[in-house]
Amino acid sequence: MSKLLEISDLKIEARGGDGWNEIVKGVGLQVARGEVVGLIGESGAGKSTLGLAAMGYVKPGLRIAGGSIRFDGQELVGAPESMLRDLRGRRIAYVAQSSAAAFNPAWRLIDQHCEGPVRHGVMSRAEAQAEAVALYRQMRLPDPETIGFRYPHQVSGGQLQRAMTAMAMACRPDLIIFDEPTTALDVTTQIEVLSAIRDAVRDHGSAAIYITHDLAVVAQMADRVKVLLKGTEVEEAPTREMLANPQQDYTRSLWAVRDFRPSPRDPATSAEPILRIENVTAGYGALPVLRDVSFSVARGRTVAVVGESGSGKSTTARVIMGLLAPSQGRVLFEDQPLAAPGRQRPRDLQRRVQMIHQMADTALNPWHRVRDVIGRPLEFFLGLRGAAKEARIRELLAEIELEPSQFIDRLPGELSGGQKQRLCIARALAADPDFIICDEVTSALDQIVAEGILRLLDRLQREMGLSYLFITHDLATVRSIADEVVVMQQGRVVEQGPKDEMFTPPHHPYTELLLSSVPEMDPDWLSRLLEQRRAAVGKGDAA
Repeated sequence: MSKLLEISDLKIEARGGDGWNEIVKGVGLQVARGEVVGLIGESGAGKSTLGLAAMGYVKPGLRIAGGSIRFDGQELVGAPESMLRDLRGRRIAYVAQSSAAAFNPAWRLIDQHCEGPVRHGVMSRAEAQAEAVALYRQMRLPDPETIGFRYPHQVSGGQLQRAMTAMAMACRPDLIIFDEPTTALDVTTQIEVLSAIRDAVRDHGSAAIYITHDLAVVAQMADRVKVLLKGTEVEEAPTREMLANPQQDYTRSLWAVRDFRPSPRDPATSAEPILRIENVTAGYGALPVLRDVSFSVARGRTVAVVGESGSGKSTTARVIMGLLAPSQGRVLFEDQPLAAPGRQRPRDLQRRVQMIHQMADTALNPWHRVRDVIGRPLEFFLGLRGAAKEARIRELLAEIELEPSQFIDRLPGELSGGQKQRLCIARALAADPDFIICDEVTSALDQIVAEGILRLLDRLQREMGLSYLFITHDLATVRSIADEVVVMQQGRVVEQGPKDEMFTPPHHPYTELLLSSVPEMDPDWLSRLLEQRRAAVGKGDAA
């Protein structure tokens, strides 16, 4: 196969307080026409930076210091901006990690989809709109003829991610860069998106760079895998060869299954709930989302809430935080009703109940530096100022494993996805809370960093007596950190109980579906699963 993209000896530098620092260190990458290359490595490895560089683009605060980027024979380093603008979107497309942050909230999906092909002169508005419907259908979006007329907030995360993939394919690009496109999705939605992406890339003959920290996902998607570490190349091989026989110790450490398990807790502490949700029903306008939801969180314990997109997990968190008032039922914190809206709660109660949001990109003000993000709750809740505030900011950065001198003056745009998520964790810890809602806090993190975050959360829980409500779609995380598990489907609790009981058969049918949807380190797993499900549907139709 002929080479479509050739990157050689690429060096990229980031501006810091001590000048320019090299973050991509002489990396090379080749992608052939019709080939999918996987980029893996932990947070800060340079995966997204390299992926964006394939478009001739670097984020603000970065610069290309050396090397070559050739796309279809054209050199992109130093190329005129007019040429790069013509390539981007038309021949090279990018699918961002956070679709919620990438879409314009004031424009309908169809308008954003059609903008690229119309501006590039690829097709007329009418042709682009008809093509959008065809792509929505191929991406298996519901109501493909009308879903484009919704705004981004009116569709689920999984639907928005598929709409973004369709938008990236609007101009029939030669190369698509997928930057963690299923990171924030539950396992059942992830299956749909992975299948749709794989089919669309194959059917349109596009080449792709698939960036991910999820090794089981890259096994389903990539023909070849390159491993990065701190901006350097570790190794590269065809996917099956890499899975069967990784050569480097670092790669083998990525392949290792997460084995963190907290040590057993004192069962005597489990009887006292710090938070109780009693028969809560809530929704948006006339649309009900939660239906008679009840469960409790014991002091010093972790309750994991799992379920697919739209099951009501995040809406439950919004009710607890006072961002959405229940139409029925109540939420009690230490046996006292929690007022809604949350701003009516006493400041000390606001301090004691904190939340770490799922989308770090949208949860952080892009113009506030790290010291401002962490410093504001220190001032607002604890009254810290001056040297005391500065010292505590540095302590919190050290706790989340970000070197204070390197990160304290950075903007969110100068952080990797994993670093931004850790900053959100530090912001919640700055309030010195008793109860924290962790909404998909490890979804943007690679396995190594995620394990470190879980260990950090576990240590803080033991040292500070913290209680967690852990919203997640990662069942490996549930196994690692949860004491109790609540399974939600379509706004209802369908099963709940101690973790060990929940992972022991027999399962509720919906819990069984979630467990069967967890990707495996087998390149044939997705094809086999889809075939099994198609066969099951066929038997049901025949019956």
